[in-house]
Amino acid sequence: MQIGCRCTMRTVWPLLLVAAALCCASPAASAGTGRCKFPAVFNFGDSNSDTGGFWAAFPAQQGPFGMTYFGRPAGRASDGRLVIDFIAQAMGLPLLSPYLQSIGSDYRHGANSATLASTVLLPNTSVFVTGISPFSLGIQLNQMKEFRNRVLSSNGNNGQLPRPDIFGKALYTIDIGQNDFTSNLGSLGVESVKRSLPSIVNQISWTIQDMYNIGARHFMVFNMAPIGCYPAFLTELPHNSNDLDEFGCMKSYNSGVTYYNELLNNSLAEVRKKLQDASILYVDKHTVTLELFQHPTAHGLKYGTRACCGYGGGTYNFNQDVYCGNSKVVNGKTATAGACGDPQNYVSWDGIHATEAANYKIAYAVISGSYSYPPFDLSKLCSP
Repeated sequence: MQIGCRCTMRTVWPLLLVAAALCCASPAASAGTGRCKFPAVFNFGDSNSDTGGFWAAFPAQQGPFGMTYFGRPAGRASDGRLVIDFIAQAMGLPLLSPYLQSIGSDYRHGANSATLASTVLLPNTSVFVTGISPFSLGIQLNQMKEFRNRVLSSNGNNGQLPRPDIFGKALYTIDIGQNDFTSNLGSLGVESVKRSLPSIVNQISWTIQDMYNIGARHFMVFNMAPIGCYPAFLTELPHNSNDLDEFGCMKSYNSGVTYYNELLNNSLAEVRKKLQDASILYVDKHTVTLELFQHPTAHGLKYGTRACCGYGGGTYNFNQDVYCGNSKVVNGKTATAGACGDPQNYVSWDGIHATEAANYKIAYAVISGSYSYPPFDLSKLCSP
C-alpha cells in the first residue's frame, strides 16, 4: 500500500504507523491515491482535553504540571501531553491553541474550546464556589460559532486564522461529560446521578446536529473513562467497603459509567440515521483506560490506582485537602503534594487525570481505529 499522507510527530515510531493507518485506511487510499485531508481539529471538552483554556481564563497553574514534556506548566492537567495532543501531532498538525488564549495563539489549524471542570449541562453554580467551569458545552459551541463567523468575515485575510473553507474538512472531537457525572456523586449517590445521564447524552447529540448545520461533517465522540478506578474517588471509600472489584476499582461508580456509555453509544446511533452523510465515531477510551488500570504492568507501567503527584503515600497517594502542586498546614506541619520521580510508570498523574504515558497509550489505541464504532470507520475521515 502506498502511503500518501504526510503524518509527522515528535514521538516514537509505533504511533507513526497507526497515524499512517488513520490517514490512509480508506478503500481509495488502498489504491494508492488517498491522503489525509484534515486541515484542522476543533475540540470541545473538559480537563481531559483542555490544552490551556481554563488557565488562560484563570491564570494560576503551577508546577509540577507539564514537567515531563513541556518542562513547565502548559495548561494541561497532566505531566505532559494529552490524548488530543497526540492525535493532532499524528495528523501532522501543531498542538491546538485554546480558544480563550489571547497570547501566542495560532488558529490556522483549529482551536480548542475545552476547559478544565467543564460540564455538558449549563452549571447552576460559580467556579469560585464549587470549582465547576462556566464554559459548558453550550458555551463552547457558541465560541465555535463566533470563531467561524470571524473566519468567514475575514475572507482569509488574517494570518492567524484558517481558510474560510476549512470547517467542512475539519475533524471535530468531543470529550466531555465526566464532571456532570462526578460533581454530584458524593451528595446524591450513583443511582440518583444516573437519572440525569439521558439529558447529558441528549445535549451532546444535539450539539453534533447543531455543528452539522453549520458545515461540520467529521466527528469523534469519546465515551467516559472508568472513574471508579481513580485514586481521588477511591480515597472516599470506607476501609471495609464491599464495593471494590478484584482490581481495586469501585464497582458502583464504574457500573454508572458503563450505563452512561451505553446511552451515549445508542444516542449517536440515532444521530447517524439523521445525518447519513456525516461520519460520527463513538470512541471507546473507557475500555483502553480500564485495561491500563487493571493490568498496568502488561503495558509497561507499574502503578494503576496510585497517583504520581499527591500527598499521603499509602495505596492511593491522594489527599483531597492537599492537591498536586499545593502546600497546606496539616497537623501543625507544612505538607506539600509533590510529584513522583517516574511518572512514566503511572496511569494516574494527580489522582484525577492521566499521565502523559497513559495518554500516549490511549491515543495509540484511538488512532488505530480499533476502539471506535462503527468498526474501523476512521477510514471515512479521509478522502481520495
